[in-house]
Amino acid sequence: MSAIHTWACFLLCISFSTQDKTPAVTVVCAVSEDCVLPCSFHPGSNETIQWFRQGLGVYTFKRGDGSEDGRNKGHEQLARRGSIYPPLVSHGNATLIIRRSGLKDRGTYRCHVSTSEGEQNAKVIVKVEAPIQGLSLDLSRLSGYEEMKCTVRNVFPAPRVTWTTEPRTFEELRPITRMLADKHGLYTVDSRLKRLNGRPDLLYICRVSSSYGGPAWTTSLRVREIRGTQGRDLTLPCKAPDYLTHPHLQWSFSNGEDPSHILTYDTKSGHSVSSATWGNHVELDRFKVEFGDGSLRLMDPRHSQHSGSFVCVFSAPHSMHTERNDVTINELMGERSSSEASYWWVAGLVIAVLVLVLVGVLAYLKLRGSASKHTKDPEEAAELHLVKDSTEGSGPLAVSSTNRPSGVQNTSELT
Repeated sequence: MSAIHTWACFLLCISFSTQDKTPAVTVVCAVSEDCVLPCSFHPGSNETIQWFRQGLGVYTFKRGDGSEDGRNKGHEQLARRGSIYPPLVSHGNATLIIRRSGLKDRGTYRCHVSTSEGEQNAKVIVKVEAPIQGLSLDLSRLSGYEEMKCTVRNVFPAPRVTWTTEPRTFEELRPITRMLADKHGLYTVDSRLKRLNGRPDLLYICRVSSSYGGPAWTTSLRVREIRGTQGRDLTLPCKAPDYLTHPHLQWSFSNGEDPSHILTYDTKSGHSVSSATWGNHVELDRFKVEFGDGSLRLMDPRHSQHSGSFVCVFSAPHSMHTERNDVTINELMGERSSSEASYWWVAGLVIAVLVLVLVGVLAYLKLRGSASKHTKDPEEAAELHLVKDSTEGSGPLAVSSTNRPSGVQNTSELT
């Protein structure tokens, strides 16, 4: 009895080792898309197909000889999403299709097929990812200083973020990267890099890659300030970095409102489309664009119309480069002097009018004072007149009797 038990264990070990040696196929599926798990076998009859995930049965299909009565017994998660294509079974195809795959569908699957010809197995390793669909890079000032902010949303697995500059800098780049998963397990990645002082024209490059492989996404940004003079042509620089090949070019303008389209250029076809509003103000050298120079010539710029942000974007599959030129158009000195002279002329006129009004008021007050002197009390005027006449008639040594004090008599009268 013990010998039989020993042989049974030996055969079971051989069976397990045989299963472990089954070659595995790795499949990477995208979230919310159909996932195809391949399984092929030698055709026979009376096929029974079983799919297992992590050792648990998730799908079963049986067909009698010469009939098409397939049965689907599925795991709760796959019962309504997993299926095979019965007409292909007779051709030795037991491929399982999982519709609207999700992160919970990850794992190791085993396909077991039993036919009149024998039994066969296949192993499939399923990885489910949410690939990168887009990448953004902006200049932020919310933290009290300028920093580059690279953002990617709804990805799985958590990606790897790297930063570089062009030209290369000897300073150590110290980005801060945060990854936050939502209730579905998808990540939002926010990586920030402080802008280096004294390097206003430095190009910042953010690269995001997945651990599952696939194409890496790259985006870059350069921000500069440009000053021009009203009426004088101005060149707005924009050059594609080396990692872009045959990119699509687009220029736009914004001055606090919604961006307005200036022009687009396709380097593959050489086709260019410009806005009618900007047609007479911009010029693009198509020969230079073929070599990655998308600089724009701004003709006859106006202070009120063309002061704002001119944005140039070079784009290609999985790559994008942006240059933002913050432009300030200054008025001409002659126009400014003329406006200032006009201002001072108006101010001088106002001051002259005020002086005239003040002089008029003072003259009026003086005349009014003179008239008041002639309208004094009549009795006081008559008394002053009598005093003046008596003084003139008696001479300098005469003493009016009227001015002699009472009680004093003349000595000649006493004798």
